[in-house]
This record gives sequence, C-alpha cells and structure tokens, in this order.
Amino acid sequence: MDDARLNEALARTARRYHGGRRFTRHYVASKLRTDPVHRVVLAMAAAEPFGDVADVGCGRGQLGLALLEAGGARSVTGLDWAGQALDDARLAGTGMAFTAHAQDLAADPHVAPCDTALVIDLLYVLPQSRALPLLAAVAAAARRRVLVRTLDPGQGWRSRLHLAMERLGRPVWPHAGAVVDPAPISVLTQVLAHAGFAVTVAPCWAGTPFANVLLDAARP
Repeated sequence: MDDARLNEALARTARRYHGGRRFTRHYVASKLRTDPVHRVVLAMAAAEPFGDVADVGCGRGQLGLALLEAGGARSVTGLDWAGQALDDARLAGTGMAFTAHAQDLAADPHVAPCDTALVIDLLYVLPQSRALPLLAAVAAAARRRVLVRTLDPGQGWRSRLHLAMERLGRPVWPHAGAVVDPAPISVLTQVLAHAGFAVTVAPCWAGTPFANVLLDAARP
C-alpha cells in the first residue's frame, strides 16, 4: 500500500470518531498519527489480507476499523473489558463489518476461531500467569496468523524508560491494567511456536523512545 492510500485510510478512520466523545476524538486521532503499529499492520494486510480478524484487547477499536477502511480485513471482532471504550468503538464502526464484545480477558481467555488475531499492547499489562494462557488461547483460535505488539524487557535503556513510564502512568490510565509485567520475548515466541507458528520479531517503536516490538507469527 502506498503512503497516499494508507494516509487516506487512516484519515477516514479518524473521521469515524467525530461523532463521539471529545476525548476519544483527540485520542484516536493522535494514536493514528503517531503510533507506528497502525502503518505497520496496514502494510502487512495490504500484502496479504487478514480475513476474519479478532482484535484481542481492542480498546477504542481504531486499528481494526483502519484495517476495514483499508480493505485489509473481511471482518473484525473486538474484545476488551472497558465498556466505555467499546461503546466508542461500536459507534465508530457503525455500518462496517465490526462487532465488539465486553470480556475480561485475564479471567476468560477464550477467543473464537478467526483467520488473524491481533494482540496489541495487552500482554505486558497482565500478570504473566494470565498473559501466557491468553496467548496460548489466541494461538489456538487463529487459523493463519497472530500479531503481538508488546514491551520487550530486553531493550536496554528503551525498556527501562518504557517500564518507568508505564508504572508512573498506572494511576492516570485506569483501563491499562493494574500491573506492568512484560514476559521475555523468548517466552512469548515459545508459546506461539508450540502452537505451530513460525515467529519473527521486529522493532515497532519508530519515532518513539519506547521498547515495543512486533511478533509476527504465521502458520507454515
């Protein structure tokens, strides 16, 4: 996907939130503009469409809606526990092949079968005792691909800075989880490999000081 088409898909996605809450409008517009994961994932889906997508920990749903706007997914099902954020996602997704369901993923890791599963910025805000079973459930549900973006604790100063910011933000980010407990990337890779995926890992922090990496797990 060329830059012009990608930018237009992101702009259309941002406009979908104009009828919602003021905070959500500004938050989503900022995320779409500054968070590199949106461009990276949309480029992947342009090269190989994702089919039916489960967005596990979807938040306000902007990544899934961007995929639909760009033609990179047939349908998207968002799962998250934060009711107000899901309301924002449902409103923005009106008229699209998008549904959202409230689910405490830490307590109930069940994920319905899908072609592609997205797990973006979720696992490291769960205790590892909950995050790893959830990842295993996601891997069992995904027929073709799992994309995981997470905080890599092995990235030196980036990891130290990112962890400090996450921990300082707990009191003001009420929907982000009570803990910050990133599993080593080797442990996450092992869970996915055990489920039959070939895994590659690449930085996903372009333009930011964070320690985010993207695990791209595909079935051979």
